[in-house]
Amino acid sequence: MKKTSFFLAIFIFCLSFGQINNIADGESLTFRIHYGILNAGSANLTARKTVYKGTPHLYVKGTGVTTGAVKTFFKVEDLYESYININTELPSFYVRNVREGGYTQHYETTFNHSNNTLILTDKKNPANGSKVLKSVKGVQDMLSCFYYLRSKSAAELRIGTVISMNVWIDDEMFPFQLKVVGTENLKTKFGTINCLKITPSVQSGRVFKEKEGVTMWVSNDANHVPMLLKAELAVGSLKASIDDIKNVKYPLKFIK
Repeated sequence: MKKTSFFLAIFIFCLSFGQINNIADGESLTFRIHYGILNAGSANLTARKTVYKGTPHLYVKGTGVTTGAVKTFFKVEDLYESYININTELPSFYVRNVREGGYTQHYETTFNHSNNTLILTDKKNPANGSKVLKSVKGVQDMLSCFYYLRSKSAAELRIGTVISMNVWIDDEMFPFQLKVVGTENLKTKFGTINCLKITPSVQSGRVFKEKEGVTMWVSNDANHVPMLLKAELAVGSLKASIDDIKNVKYPLKFIK
């Protein structure tokens, strides 16, 4: 069931430096996750403005849990936290604390963007201490990259646009690319809404059928709220659909 874990990671991910000014203080997004025909779980993203080490930041928390029948044979309780510098859109501090079946992990990462290093601390195994690792310019974490994408203007998300970034996941760096492939009217539980269709390039083989085995739809407006994400896995498929929306900055234009 590592597939479910990696999907949650991609989900939380997928979704020029400037300021994060399109995220309202107190925004909350909840998604229902399906594995094939099964209702597999839920995920939630919340954001609030705060001050971290004397600088304005966006504190983002992501949670993912399995529910129903899936929970009986594979229990997931994932927690992700990120403090994102509002002015640079870069993460300052990142937490990944997960329980997935018999697997547990708890990492904390402190980013130093001035010299492209990071400090990785294994909270599950304190005896391992902390390690200073070489990073890259403009590195994002699994949550900050999602809000980095959402903060882009309409001009920066034109059809055909490709956005490249390096994302820190667990204790490893992953290169990602996202391509805006078109627009589409998407049916949701709230009504139909026009969306940008985006395909992240992800590593194929271990989890996904193809390199571009993931597709996501985000509202084609200033919010860029993720509405749907689909992933074709090596075995089966996963889908995350919007289930609850609270405190977005701009009105969403659903057609009933």
